[in-house]
This record gives sequence, C-alpha cells and structure tokens, in this order.
Amino acid sequence: MFRTLMRAAAVCATAVLAACSTPPASVPSEGGALPASDAVVRPSALPQLRPHAIGPTVRREAALWTPVPWSDLPGFEQDDLSDAWASWLRSCERPLPAWQQACGEIRALQLADDATRRAWMRRSLQPYLVRSHEGSDLGLLTAYYEPVMRGRRLRGGGFDVPLYAMPAGYSGQGRWFSRQQIESNHPAAAMALAGREIAWLENPVDAMVLHIQGSGRLILQEPNGDIHQVRLAYAGTNNHAYGSVGRWLLQRGLVKDATWPGIKAWVEANPQRVQEMLWSNPRYVFFREEPLLLEEQNVGPKGAQGVPLTPGRSIAVDRRSIPYGTPVWLMTAGPTLNEKRLVLAQDTGSAIVGAVRADYFAGWGEQAGELAGRVKQDLYLWALWPKGMPIP
Repeated sequence: MFRTLMRAAAVCATAVLAACSTPPASVPSEGGALPASDAVVRPSALPQLRPHAIGPTVRREAALWTPVPWSDLPGFEQDDLSDAWASWLRSCERPLPAWQQACGEIRALQLADDATRRAWMRRSLQPYLVRSHEGSDLGLLTAYYEPVMRGRRLRGGGFDVPLYAMPAGYSGQGRWFSRQQIESNHPAAAMALAGREIAWLENPVDAMVLHIQGSGRLILQEPNGDIHQVRLAYAGTNNHAYGSVGRWLLQRGLVKDATWPGIKAWVEANPQRVQEMLWSNPRYVFFREEPLLLEEQNVGPKGAQGVPLTPGRSIAVDRRSIPYGTPVWLMTAGPTLNEKRLVLAQDTGSAIVGAVRADYFAGWGEQAGELAGRVKQDLYLWALWPKGMPIP
C-alpha cells in the first residue's frame, strides 16, 4: 500500500505544483500550490520588451491589448505551425462571430505550407500585446495534464477508493458535504452516494490527482476481466472552496517549498499524515464517464471552449483577458520550457486569473505530468485578432 501511495504521490506532486485545469465546457477546476503573485520567478529569464505600439490600446475587462507590428513577435518565422493549425481548426468548430470568415480561410489553408500560412496571418490578423490594467506585460505560465490511472469497476483487491458521479438529489447548487465528511462516511452523504461509484482506485492520492486536474483517463478493469480505457470528465463539485495541498504544507513549515522533491520527502516520512494533508482541500469533484474511442486517444479532453485540447498548443486563460478560440503568440523562458510558439486559448481554470496568465496543456500520462509539475515561469502573450473586427 505504501509503495502504491508513493507512486501516486509522485503524480500528485505535479498536480499540486501546477495551476491545473482540464475543465469541461465552462467549468473551472482547481488551482496551484502557490498564488500566482507569489510564484513568479525573479529575476525573469525573459528579455524586457520594447513594444512598438501602432494604434490605440483596447481595454478589456481584465487586460489591455496594444496593437503592435508582426516584427514584435519573437520567433514568429521559426515555429512549425502544423500542430497549431490542427488545434486552430478545432477552435473553428465553435468560433466567435468575429472569426466566422477567418475560419473559412483557415480551413482552406489546412494543407498549405507554413510560409503560405504565415503570409495569410500577416495579411489577415493583427497582433496585440496583452498587458495588465497596470501596464505590466510580464505574466505567469504554469502547466497541466490529463492523468492516466488504473481502476476497477468493482471494489476489492486493494482498490477501495471510489470515484463518484453526482450524488442523488444534488443539483450542484449550494454547498454540499466536505471532502472530510464524504470520506468519513457521513450518513447522509453516504446515502446520497450509494450506487454512484463509477470506479475504484488504489489510494486517495490518485483520487486527489483527478480531483485537482478535473478529468483524466482510466484504464478500467471490468468484472469479467476485460480492460479498456475510458475518460472521466468533470460533472460538478460540492461547492466548497479549493484548498491547495502545497500551500497547506508550506503554511505549517512541513516543507520549505512546494516542489515535488519537498512534497515527496514529506509524504515518504509522514505516511500517517497523508490523509490529513488531503483533507486540507475540502472541495470534492464528481465525474461522469465518457467512452474513449480509438480516434480520441491522440487528443486531450475537451476544454472550456468545448473542443479537444492539443498537447503543447492549447492553453487555459482568463476569458476576461482573452476570449476562447483566440490564437495567441506565447513566449516563455525558464528552467523547464523555452518556447516561442502559436497556441490557442481553449480552456480555463479557477487559478488562471489575470491578464498575462496561461496554463499550458502538456498532454496525458506520466511524462506530461512530470513536465506539468515543473512549469512555473514568466511569459509574454500576444493575442491575434482578425483585422477590422471588433474586439469583445
């Protein structure tokens, strides 16, 4: 059991370090170990920008957009646009009105080479440097992923931790029972959850990973021994405030920082307190099971825009800063990622708040989880918008 706990905790650390999302349409998921304002690395590994404004700044609810020339976008000529174009086509399945015409042209360029695509972007789109209302253009990048877990349809053989569908009689409105009450078998909670088990995992840390990330893949063993993959999508929560496990450790002086080595060492030394740590997050997530068809296994879950996420090309944003479906030029530099690339704003998350704030979808499985757990670094963002179209 303890070895299993440690394996799961390795994955959990990536979750508590990242500002995780993977939320289904319009539903934010959980936040990171540190508030964004505390987590930005200083001094920055990025150069100071010297933007060349070419028009009046547009004020959005949570951001300022300043029009700049294409020459302000570092690395624009070098990015391989193939994966980004595939992600862009998915956003065009649910375009905002301003993108209707442009999406027809994007589809027509599906088989074009990158030089042709770049020429079209320069003709058709206007880059805007994204800044805060205070004028800061430097922001924070974190990352998230889709966990892959093993589970069983029936309880037994060490698989004793349930993943639940929405409780009977609970609409998702109003505060329900806390995580501790649910996991301590509060009689009323237990009655509402009886028969609502989707699957069973080996330990509560695995479950917490799924709760933090908001969705995941399950390698599920059926009662007859058949094994297949399903996707667990977000269905709702108990509407308690999210409590960061990493912050709980920091505030008690149990770790010096909420990095994976610190958390791993603490879990290994304190297995008897793991449940206490998990209960520091009173929010509890409920799921719904979705089939995972063969053709869907090479894309991520649906983000808040309602389209599948693309590893390395989808980001979660604050929609008050950047509307869903907007192509964004991203520049980041740090110990984990050094990227200048086109990404699409296709998701959101409760910790993804502010003008220059993004959560980078790393993919699924252990390798993506390791990457997601290490990303916490500075970035710049440029939103790209169709020329002549009003910015909402």
